[in-house]
Formats: sequence, C-alpha cells, structure tokens
Amino acid sequence: MNSTGNKRNTIKTIAACAALICATGIFGTASAQTKLKWAHVYETSEPFHKYSVWAGEEIKKRTNGKYDIQVFPASSLGKEADINQGLTLGTVDIILSGASFAGNTYKPLAIGYFPFIFRDAEHQLKFAKSDVFKELAKGYDDKSGNHITALNYYGARHVTSSAAKPVTKPEDMKGLKIRVPDAPAYLAFPKALGANPTPIAFAEVYLALQSGTVDAQENPLPTIEAKKFFEVQKNISLTGHIVDSLLTITSGQLWGKLTADEKKIFTEVMQEAAEKTGREIIASEIRLAEEFKKRGNNVITVDKNAFREAVLKNTKPTDHGYRQQDYDRIIAIQ
Repeated sequence: MNSTGNKRNTIKTIAACAALICATGIFGTASAQTKLKWAHVYETSEPFHKYSVWAGEEIKKRTNGKYDIQVFPASSLGKEADINQGLTLGTVDIILSGASFAGNTYKPLAIGYFPFIFRDAEHQLKFAKSDVFKELAKGYDDKSGNHITALNYYGARHVTSSAAKPVTKPEDMKGLKIRVPDAPAYLAFPKALGANPTPIAFAEVYLALQSGTVDAQENPLPTIEAKKFFEVQKNISLTGHIVDSLLTITSGQLWGKLTADEKKIFTEVMQEAAEKTGREIIASEIRLAEEFKKRGNNVITVDKNAFREAVLKNTKPTDHGYRQQDYDRIIAIQ
C-alpha cells in the first residue's frame, strides 16, 4: 500500500476512535460534570455536616450526575469569615454559615440575633417561611451578589461558665468574660447585662475555656456536646437568649450558571436538608439537658423573662442598626 493509502487509513482510524470516545461519553462526562465545594465549620458528627452531605448526594442524583458536590467540614477551608469571603473570591461554591456573618454584609439580616426575638424553635421555623425573611434574604442577595437558599435552625444558645461563676440571674453576667463568635450580632446580649464579650474563633474556644482565657461561652446544647465544652465548663445556664440559625448560601457565580430547573432542585434539596437538620437538633436539645445532668454538670433553669426584661431595659433593636419594623413583624409571627 502506498503512503497516501496509509495516511488515509490512519485518518480513518483516528476519526473512528474519536467517534467512539464521544459515544462512550469519556469527553462528554468530563466536561458535563461540574465539581462544587461546600464548606462549613462544624464537626462531622453534627447534623449540619450529615445533611450537607445528604444534600450534595441528592443534588447529584436529581441532576443526573451533573453536579458533584464535595463537603469540607470543620473549618478545613477556613473560619466563618473566610468561607463567606470565599463565595465572592470563587474559592467555595456553597456554604453553611451563621446568619450573623451574612449580617456583616447586609445588617438587617442579623435582626434574628437580637436577644429573645424568637419565643422558641417553632417561631423561628415559621420565620424561615415568612415574607419578612424572604425580604431580608433578598436584601442580602442584592447587596452581596450571592443567593440564600435556606434557613436552618441551629439551636437555642445557652451560657456555660466555669465552676466558680454560675449564672443564675441577670446580675451574674456583670463583669463575666464571655467568649462570643467574631460577629457584631452576638454582642447585644452580653453588653446589655454588663458582661465582657471576647470574640474568639470557633476552632479555638475549647482551649480558651480550658486555659481560663475566658470564664464562659454561649452555644446551643448540641454544640456544647459536639465541641466538648461541657468537659471544661461545669455550669450550663439555660438562658436561650438567642435562637440561632445557619443559612445555606450559594455563590452568585454558581447561581447565575444554573438553569431554572436546576435552581428549583438546589432550593428544594437545601430546604429539605434544613428541615431535617432542624428536627434533629430540636430532638437532641431535649435529650441533652438530661444527659448533661447525668454527667455531673450543673444545669441551671433560669427565669428567662428576667433576662429578657434586663436586656430590653438596656438596649433596643435600633441601637444595633436593625429596623424596628422588622423586629415588630417577627415578634408578631404566630
């Protein structure tokens, strides 16, 4: 066979191989599948991680494998402030983060952190479906360019303190050196009661309590268990001063690329994950109060109304840059 014939056969072979590769989808899968990073600061033992993983698998299933989501837990991609910034920088695609941190971008969103604004978990879950929350979320979306898909119940925050400093009444907070998350939304409660709030990153709290850098901290019971704060704090005062929440947020870059059907899938799955997370947290809060007693912790039932009145006497929503009308609408949700 002459060289022209050889060349022709070679070209035919290459063409046939290329057709086979396309038919078997080797190129197709690589270009069609989009890998996404989902970050949060919580432990793998917590429902926040479990249902983030569930949501990732569910989105993959419902989009026929188009989106492959890897979840990065326990601050592995950075602290709360870092992962929030990562949405804009493009280093993460989805985050689960305290609404207080999103409130750094759009202040009115942090209204849910004003002490005692929510009566209980059910009140907050109704807020998540309310017009006032949708309006606040849109305000954040417009300001940040990112998109909130869901609000997750995080738990009622309670004060834990060292053996020498039990908190039984509002006056016991005076001068107490208490760790708070590094976001302004958490300052209203301790400041109104004369405590000394000290912002410390989540990953560093255990050591700060153990070493006596601070006397106290405040978090929901499931977090107190997951982070083992009960080991280094004898007293657990059931103040329930903030009913905390996490937001599921997608980057504007990702949200802008999704089709209308995909946006629907992402929203539905993330809201289902939030609902599952909330129900599990509520059940564990009931169980844990008894478990901590059995472990020898001093679990103190306080007069929440006394704490609420003491706070409201010294501060109001507008002092913190929140809108009174948002506060009034949330209080009125039945």
